[in-house]
Amino acid sequence: MTETDLMQRFVTVIDDHDWEGLAELLHDEFQCHLVHTGESFGKADWVRFNADYPGFEGMVLEDSVSAGERAVVRASVTGTDPAGQPQRFAVASFATLRDGLIVELTEVWTDVGLEAPAGTRSGSVGLGG
Repeated sequence: MTETDLMQRFVTVIDDHDWEGLAELLHDEFQCHLVHTGESFGKADWVRFNADYPGFEGMVLEDSVSAGERAVVRASVTGTDPAGQPQRFAVASFATLRDGLIVELTEVWTDVGLEAPAGTRSGSVGLGG
């Protein structure tokens, strides 16, 4: 499997809610860091975090770039909040690959569809613009 195939498969198994398939793509030394919350997870905890995430519906690959042992995907994620209202997110996942598996992942998430405060650039919500 090429690096590009691996990252496309990564998004597909998440979209399919195939948590066993997700675990199979992760190296035993896997570590994930979520930039937006500061949380870090090992392999089993990260798979469980995804499987148990409330309201998650689907993930769609928007873009993928790979070079050697580094790969990046950009995806759209949909779900519902506790009140059943639709939610949309965008995620950029930066991966380091080893032995044909994902060994390190850094993810950057943002809400989609929020209006930027007056006087800021679009997309700079919460950054002081």
